[in-house]
Amino acid sequence: MNAIDKAGTFRLGSRNVKRIGYGAMQLAGPGVFGPPKDRAAAVAVLRAAVESGVDHIDTSDFYGPYVTNQIIREALHPYGDDLLIVTKVGAKRGPDASWAPALSAAELAQAVHDNLRHLGLDVLEVVNLRSAFGLHGPGEGSLEEPITVLAELQQQGLIRHIGLSNVTARQVEEGRRICPIVCVQNQYNLARREDDALVDQLARNGTAYVPFFPLGGFTPLQSNVLTQVAAQIGATPMQVALAWLLQRSPNLLLIPGTSSLAHLHENLAVAALRLPANAAAQLDQAAASAATP
Repeated sequence: MNAIDKAGTFRLGSRNVKRIGYGAMQLAGPGVFGPPKDRAAAVAVLRAAVESGVDHIDTSDFYGPYVTNQIIREALHPYGDDLLIVTKVGAKRGPDASWAPALSAAELAQAVHDNLRHLGLDVLEVVNLRSAFGLHGPGEGSLEEPITVLAELQQQGLIRHIGLSNVTARQVEEGRRICPIVCVQNQYNLARREDDALVDQLARNGTAYVPFFPLGGFTPLQSNVLTQVAAQIGATPMQVALAWLLQRSPNLLLIPGTSSLAHLHENLAVAALRLPANAAAQLDQAAASAATP
């Protein structure tokens, strides 16, 4: 038994995966663009993650672009039967490292084929469609056309399951009218609680929620409380933030990313960390205080 087994599992698509996975975004160069400074170190981190029991890796061909998927293939191919790789489409990178939407039928089909080729797969287990309606978070707008394109690629056998990223509850419901939605990947953490109701709704439906940026947007008050709680229980602030997410709801699947072996093992150790009731109350109070005008 690996240490991360202590966090339990949750359903993602047609598999149960451990609730702490690995996000590959940081394996690319600065700004998620270009190659890493040390490719061998990136390969080593991926292999260490899998050796430590990680069975869920989150990636995208627009990280780099192409870099993280190529490193994943170099490090882990041929993949073990228990390894679930989730990728994302809906954006592209410019030569100046800019980000742009890529949601046309041709762009989505090309992205799926690029992911298959760079990862060395015949079928993508889960593909998340990233919405581009919001600049700094989800924005309303219809995703019917791009979701329909992915559903057609699913019918062709290139995709097994479809998820959504950077979306609103209304867009999740719109997607479900077209095809099953197996996960939602949005920004959510102790400081960013806009998705509280969506997290609970998805939990009731047995749908995974995958939060990103677990430390993004914290106020000084919240950061101070994180530091205080970390000191009380002998952990780091990042570990406390991840532990809070694990205890928030059983359908949350974590994908903390890092290019450091030491940081990787710190993240995975969170599986055995339990926040005492008073510590959890301190964190929730800090979140509520910061949200009050």
